[in-house]
Amino acid sequence: MKKAIAAGLLSIVLLGGIIGCSSSNSGKSAASGSIEAIKKAGTIRIGIFADDAPFCYQDADGSFKGYDVELGKRIAKELLGDENKIKWVVVNPADRIPYLQTDKADLMLADFTVTDERAKSVDFTLPYEKVSLGVVSKNGAPINSPDDLKGKTLAVNTGTTADSYFTKNYPDVKLLKIDAITDGYQALITDRAVAFAQDNTLLLSWAKKNEGYTVGIKELGNKDYIAGAVKQGNKELLNYVNDLIKGKLKDENFFHKIYDTTLKDSFPADSTADQIVVEGGVTE
Repeated sequence: MKKAIAAGLLSIVLLGGIIGCSSSNSGKSAASGSIEAIKKAGTIRIGIFADDAPFCYQDADGSFKGYDVELGKRIAKELLGDENKIKWVVVNPADRIPYLQTDKADLMLADFTVTDERAKSVDFTLPYEKVSLGVVSKNGAPINSPDDLKGKTLAVNTGTTADSYFTKNYPDVKLLKIDAITDGYQALITDRAVAFAQDNTLLLSWAKKNEGYTVGIKELGNKDYIAGAVKQGNKELLNYVNDLIKGKLKDENFFHKIYDTTLKDSFPADSTADQIVVEGGVTE
């Protein structure tokens, strides 16, 4: 009798263990940022700037607009069947890598320049835009070369290519490091800095809309590329975006089309799409 009771208890324990393991495995959540997790949530979290017109910005009505935004909406439409199934995560330049690393965003589309140093921390998608550094200043005191900045104060966004470029190559330039892009313009407008260094595409657009300012340095350093980024190791989402860029979007001439609708009117008349757009992820 005791043996029978013991055997029965052992069976219950074993059965409980099996059920427990089964429940544990079935309840295992998908990795953050994975396609499974995104589909389960019903939204994709995309990191974006709110003040980077015409590339990514928040309009007066609260909606997000711009070149990068159109790409994000298309990715959401392909992945989730609806371009509105996005949670926009507003970031400053220095936030982009940490927000991916700490799973606050699945995908970063915040005018993100590809560099070797950044590629140690995140995985970049294929590029979709060309860019160089530029410097904007007041018409009355134009900055036409880096030598004009010696001993003067230049505004840069913390953690950007402009920050690293001037820190490395021009130690005689005093850097005013600020977070938001709009703060860089304000530093220039209020004379806290004689110039503001950022992506040339961004500055050319801003100077066209703001009388009294000029991009005296239109290209500085190497020609760089803008791309999306995911958390390092998230190959599934990375491959999905890359396949979309080099496949369906390339076939549709997608980036040239959204250049016409989001960027063209913001640049000088002599600018062309081919100076800015990278189609199909193909660099020159």
